Amino acid sequence: MNTERTDQVEVRAAKHAALSDPSRLRIVDRLTLGDLSPTEIGMALGLPSNLVTHHLNVLESVGMVSRSRSEADRRRSYVHLSDNALRGLTPGRVERADRVVFVCTANSARSQLAAALWSTRSSIPATSGGTHPTGRIDPGAVAAADRYTLALHDEAPRALTSVLTDSDFVVTVCDSAHEELGAIGHLHWSIPDPVRIGTDDAFDTAYDELERRIAELAPRLAAS
Repeated sequence: MNTERTDQVEVRAAKHAALSDPSRLRIVDRLTLGDLSPTEIGMALGLPSNLVTHHLNVLESVGMVSRSRSEADRRRSYVHLSDNALRGLTPGRVERADRVVFVCTANSARSQLAAALWSTRSSIPATSGGTHPTGRIDPGAVAAADRYTLALHDEAPRALTSVLTDSDFVVTVCDSAHEELGAIGHLHWSIPDPVRIGTDDAFDTAYDELERRIAELAPRLAAS
């Protein structure tokens, strides 16, 4: 599993530390919309000039803002948000994979839906498997896919042992599979089993949670 370089983590940490002060966070919020002079910042936030100077110096020291002279009144300066100011404030892309394998116990619902959803978000191939596969995809999963116009992969439930390779990125989507596999999995998503409840609401809840998590993971997973 790939990790960020130490210096990249330190840069991110410095930015987070700079924004831990409410006044500096408010300054950055305002600068996302436009440039301001230090005087304008002080007036907008109700801060004395010495505090504005201090906060801007902190933000400048971590590369989040820069300043330029006014072309009209050369005594005035404007503060700009740097191009990379917000880079790294949310977790970055730190993983690589040849293929993603979603795993649940029966491979009849959650893992099948996850593999199909992944294909709508990423070009990295995906498949699914079960630690104890059942004989068919659950009708509730098929119905949920139809409600969301999601094309399920045309694959019957399969044993994980017949699917898995050493280079796969494994995501378990049920607690039983995760606890059975242990360290084999790269990520675990604790999503309740909709088959056990059997209602449309249960399948819709599982679908929504899978869609949310996949939307978060897909941009952070790069092809090997």
